[in-house]
Amino acid sequence: MEEKEEMDYNINDDEKDNNVEQPEQEIIDESDESEVEEEDKLKKAEQEKDEIYQKLLRVQAEYDNYRKRTKKEKEADLKYRSQKVVTELLPVMDNFERALQVEISDPAAKSVVEGLEMVYRQFKQVFEDEGVEEIETNGATFDPHLHQAVMQVEEEGFESNQIVETMQKGYLLKDKVIRPAMVKVNQ
Repeated sequence: MEEKEEMDYNINDDEKDNNVEQPEQEIIDESDESEVEEEDKLKKAEQEKDEIYQKLLRVQAEYDNYRKRTKKEKEADLKYRSQKVVTELLPVMDNFERALQVEISDPAAKSVVEGLEMVYRQFKQVFEDEGVEEIETNGATFDPHLHQAVMQVEEEGFESNQIVETMQKGYLLKDKVIRPAMVKVNQ
């Protein structure tokens, strides 16, 4: 009987082992599923992280471009801050030059002309201080970026495409044309 009991006992142990194994398999299966779910979650989280990182890089690049662009715009604004005033004063300079070309024989009028010359020199000095320069035209070759051809003539002693006469002075503000020179050009 003892053997039988032992056998029963052994059977019971086997049954116990089977019973124990079954929950372990279920736990293993559940743990495999949870590991797969966790791996999926981890992959999704990494993918989201990568997307957010890429967005961050784009935003940083956009901000850097914005900062550089506004810096350039501010520099350009400072560089050409006087353009509007200078452009409005150019006809005044033209009129001064025309007034000074008149020949006067009256001594009283000569003192007025001398006063005009002083004001004209002051205007020129202010223009120079602001970076305004006359566009060179005497004997220069025609450049459509700097000159505006109002007439073409055929004159001896001038090369083809050479400026013959200046009709109206042109001006540069630093490196920008604010008024092109109006010229006669030899064909």
